[in-house]
Amino acid sequence: MKLLRYGPRGRERPGLLDRAGQIRDLAAEIQDIVPATLAPDRLAHLKDLDPETLPPVEGKPRVGPPVAGVGKIIGIGLNYSDHAAEAGMPVPEEPILFMKATTAISGPTDPVVIPKDAEKTDWEVELGVVIGRIARYVAAPTALDYVAGYCLVNDVSERAFQLERSGQFVKGKSADGFAPMGPWLVTTDEIPDPQNLALWLEVNGKRYQDGHTSRMVFGVAELVSYISRFMTLAPGDVITTGTPPGVGMGQKPPVYLRPGDRVRLGIEGLGEQDQEMLAWSPEAVR
Repeated sequence: MKLLRYGPRGRERPGLLDRAGQIRDLAAEIQDIVPATLAPDRLAHLKDLDPETLPPVEGKPRVGPPVAGVGKIIGIGLNYSDHAAEAGMPVPEEPILFMKATTAISGPTDPVVIPKDAEKTDWEVELGVVIGRIARYVAAPTALDYVAGYCLVNDVSERAFQLERSGQFVKGKSADGFAPMGPWLVTTDEIPDPQNLALWLEVNGKRYQDGHTSRMVFGVAELVSYISRFMTLAPGDVITTGTPPGVGMGQKPPVYLRPGDRVRLGIEGLGEQDQEMLAWSPEAVR
C-alpha cells in the first residue's frame, strides 16, 4: 500500500495510490496520515479498503511529505563503506547517529532553498524507515516488526556548516527544506526486504549516485535495534539510513548545489523526487 498526503502546504489531505497510479482520497476514512495511523491495526484497516470505492483525485496536485507529526528524524552517517572511502573516513564500528530537525521536512517536489551564507550544499539519496510501534530495546531479529513502512528521503546537507563550523552534524542537516520526503509511505508488505533496493540521484541530468541498500554497513533491522537501545522510537519517527557514494563532496573537484540546479532521485519501489534549488531570500523561505 502506498499512502500519501496531497494538497497545499499545511492543508494536505490523506490519500493512497491505486495500482493504476491514480490518487484516491482517504479523508472519509482518516483525518490525516499521522503517527496514530501507523499502528498495525489502523494500517490493516486501510489495506482492507477497495481503492476503487474511494474518490479519485482529479488533476496533478502537489504531493506533500507522506507523514504529518513526525516526532524526530535520526540520521545515520557513513553507512555505506564505499561512501566512507570517498569521504576519507574509516568504516564505523557502530552506527553513527545524528539528529535532523523536523522543521526541515518538505514534500518530494518542493523547492529547496540554499541557506543564507551556505557554501557547500550537497545531496544524499537515502532510504527512510518510518516507525509504526513503540520500540525500546528491541532485538534485531524482530526489529522489522516495528516498522510501518519506507519512504525516499533526500538528506540535503550544508557541508561547511556540518564539518567546518565545529559542533555536531545537526547544523548542516536541518535548514528548512533539507529533508524532502516521499512521494509515498510504502508499507512493509510491498517491501519484503529493505536490503534489496536500488537507489540513485542525478543533478541537472547527470547521474552521480547509483547504489544498492545491500551495501549498507548496518542494515535496517540492525539500525532499529541499535537506536532503540539509546532512545525510544515512537510511531512516526523516521530513520534516514545513510547514502551511497557519489555525493558532491566526494567529487574531484567537489561539486556543490547552486540556485537553479535540478535534483532528481529515486529508490526502487518508493518513487521519485524532483527539486529545484533556490537562492535564499526572505520570500523564498516563507
